[in-house]
Amino acid sequence: MLPRVLEPEAMDSEEEAREYDEMDHSEVNRLFVADFLATSPSLHTVVDLGTGTARIPIELCRQAPSARVLAVDVAQWMLRRGRSNVQQAGYSDRILLLRANARRLPLVDGAAASVMSNSLIHHIPEPAEVLGEMVRILAPGGVLFIRDLMRPHSQQELQRLVTLYASNTTAKQRAMFAASLHAALTVPEVQALGRRFGIQPESVRPTSDRHWTLLWRRPHA
Repeated sequence: MLPRVLEPEAMDSEEEAREYDEMDHSEVNRLFVADFLATSPSLHTVVDLGTGTARIPIELCRQAPSARVLAVDVAQWMLRRGRSNVQQAGYSDRILLLRANARRLPLVDGAAASVMSNSLIHHIPEPAEVLGEMVRILAPGGVLFIRDLMRPHSQQELQRLVTLYASNTTAKQRAMFAASLHAALTVPEVQALGRRFGIQPESVRPTSDRHWTLLWRRPHA
């Protein structure tokens, strides 16, 4: 198994935000939102952690007219592009963007009816800090839906994934994808992490050749 190699916790330059936003994640985002909605989450206060340039909240608002989203990221350049994207999509009244660190969220316990996150965990050196915050802010009965990259078992498999999914991108974008795969967690690692917060191992499973998904509903007290 490849060892985990961390990448920068936040992509916080104008160039990185532009490169990331110009990558075509539309199909991945559409599927993420469709799978999230299939869990029958409450949509009146959805918190999206690691929102980046807000493409997933925008897709959620397209698919679910009742959704209201608090989109959180620590990177100011990502949020600048996110605000522009939200305005262009016409969802400024339904998506609020907030700059905050996911390890120390300025939200009270149980503030979120649902929590979702796509491709944040692999950026975090100590993922337990962020998962703990997700659990803390989630209301009883609320859905936690996390999807992220899954670290390949070998360098050869990593290169296969980069070639398969990023061959038509720029050299910079391919390097970003490869670094993200190297920084990702495995399913057993996520399962062990979840146990610390009362999340059953069966809540975590591989959902593609490069993704794992955690789906958990917080029990009522």
